[in-house]
This record gives sequence, C-alpha cells and structure tokens, in this order.
Amino acid sequence: MAQYLFDSERYCGEWRRHWIHVSQWLLALAGGTLLLGYVVGAMGSVPYVVGAAAVLWIVLLLLAGFKIGDWFFDKFVLTDKRVMLIEGIVTRRVAMMPLARVTDMAYQQSPLGRVLNYGTFVLESAGQDQALREIAPLPYPNELYLLFCQVMYDPEEMLAVGEEGD
Repeated sequence: MAQYLFDSERYCGEWRRHWIHVSQWLLALAGGTLLLGYVVGAMGSVPYVVGAAAVLWIVLLLLAGFKIGDWFFDKFVLTDKRVMLIEGIVTRRVAMMPLARVTDMAYQQSPLGRVLNYGTFVLESAGQDQALREIAPLPYPNELYLLFCQVMYDPEEMLAVGEEGD
C-alpha cells in the first residue's frame, strides 16, 4: 500500500469490497460442481460427455478463481488527503479523488445490504464527472461513513487519535 501514498499523507484504512461482490461466482462454482457430480453419476458410461463436463467445470473454476482473486486484491483506501480505489490483478487501475474536492458523499443500502451490512458509497465533486463516483459494495458502511466524515471535517482529531495509539 505504501507505494501509493505520499510521504506527507496519513493512512486511515483500507477495505476490500464486501463478499457479496463475488457471490454470483461462488454460487456458479457450487452449482457447476453439483452439475458435474450429477453428470458423472448419470452419464459415467459416456466418457465424452463426462470429459466435456469436466472441461467446462475447469473453465468455470478458472474464471471464478480469477474473479475471486481480483476481488481479493481490490482495495478501497482512505487517507487524510484523498480516497483511492485500487483494482486489478494483471492490469492495475488506481482511481483517486482528493478529499478537498468531495462536495457531497452518501451511502445507500438495499434491504439485503442492511441484513449483510454492506452499502454503495456515492461521491460528488463540484458537478464534474469523476472516475471515482460510485464504490460498491463496501462492508460496514455506517462505520466507514463516520470515519470518512471525521477525516474530512475533523482531521486534527484524527491525528490526535493516531498519536495516542503510537
């Protein structure tokens, strides 16, 4: 993480997107595994069908593994000067917005988001279209919202808390 920070910048935290972000791939992988087991059990005497099902399952395993790995390495980072979204395994993409340019911030939670404790953050910046506008789904949105507001509106208090913990 240090490679993305200025020397004068204070790191406030980083978060991985909520696991719901990859849930469809986890479900597809579970369903594909069950389907492969059914095909092997029902068509075990037809090797071409079993072989084709196994190849399709391996392709699904590779795709799901890549998506889950991509989710694992993606980070939402908050510092005392900016907010960043770092994405990608093979190709790295870093989107950034200075905190001084954030004019409005909100988070939204669907009913499922309220139950599983995730939400979508929406950042506005002086009427301009930004690369970092919506960040979804982030875990613990209420706590993250409060921390974000504290960093934006009371940075001296954040520095005092950080110095007490050292």
